[in-house]
Amino acid sequence: MKRTQGEIVAPLRSFATIRTRRNWKQIGGCMAVKKILAGLILSTLSLLILCQLTFAADPVNLGLSSTSSVNGAIWLAEERGLFKKHGIDITVSNVGGGAARAISAMVGGDIQFATAGGSAAISAALAGADVVMVASLLNKGVQKLLTLPTIKNPKELIGKKVGIIGFGSASHTVLQLLLQKWNIAIDKVQLVNWESSPSMLIAFDKGTIDAGVFTEPTVYIAEEKGYNVLADLADMEIYYLQNTVSVTRSYLRKNNEIATRFLRGYVEGIAYFKKNKKEAMEILKKKLRTEPAQEKYLEKSYDLLASTYYNKAPYPSMQGVKTVLEFLAKDNAKAKSADPNSFVDSSIIKNLDQSGFINKLYE
Repeated sequence: MKRTQGEIVAPLRSFATIRTRRNWKQIGGCMAVKKILAGLILSTLSLLILCQLTFAADPVNLGLSSTSSVNGAIWLAEERGLFKKHGIDITVSNVGGGAARAISAMVGGDIQFATAGGSAAISAALAGADVVMVASLLNKGVQKLLTLPTIKNPKELIGKKVGIIGFGSASHTVLQLLLQKWNIAIDKVQLVNWESSPSMLIAFDKGTIDAGVFTEPTVYIAEEKGYNVLADLADMEIYYLQNTVSVTRSYLRKNNEIATRFLRGYVEGIAYFKKNKKEAMEILKKKLRTEPAQEKYLEKSYDLLASTYYNKAPYPSMQGVKTVLEFLAKDNAKAKSADPNSFVDSSIIKNLDQSGFINKLYE
């Protein structure tokens, strides 16, 4: 039977229609999948951007008042990324020139935190500066007053040239405390300012000075050369806050959460320093540019800092604050009536301590 053209074309049209519909369904399905994938990609990108914004490290500038092994825990925290671990993009710089300059740089806004002797922080606060101590790595001194072999008695310092590491520094405070203890007026000696203990030792060797307040590890080199130890702070019950962390109250008030994370990295650096001698020694040698022949002195410094001086929970010593105020009171009337508690804010360290954060670092 012969089919007409219309009868032949009709099924073909139906087939084409069905196929077209199927194609459109497939195209529609593909478009839907593409839309879903595009949405997922956008969501993922948005999430990544959000995470990046959420967990971006906050920049913090920390100024050191001197280059000394005392800063070992800070350097270790910096080098091992312990500040970064707590969301802090740390910049550690050596302000130099002693504690007073470091405090001045902090008050001026150049840095957010400063390591400095307690005397400089307290003196600045008494003068009206917006300064408060939030932690203290060392509440007792590690310095020694060394003299030429011919000087055996404190009274023999009168009229002599005595070296210190910056006016207003911890070494300056130590000398004044010692002279006060020996009933010698500060104007009875000639103060000579140096940038560091190593440079002061060179002056000692050349006969430029007759005595000097040295810190570790240079003090051990000086002792080995035969210089006389007139006073050793380790053997004396003098608390004066050698190495504190200070900040302005305004910064602490506005950025308490950042300050908390900064101090988390700080106390973790202390623990890491105590528990990892080999790494700590490598960092100290790098930062202090220690010659191989002097490594034995550096190791001696490490052992003393890790076992004796570094406090697990670095509370600023209130006894140290009182000692400094008593010392300053002879020349500053405000120091006589000042409340020791007004110079310290231990709230963050206290929270880290009571929460168990610090103890866990030593488990």
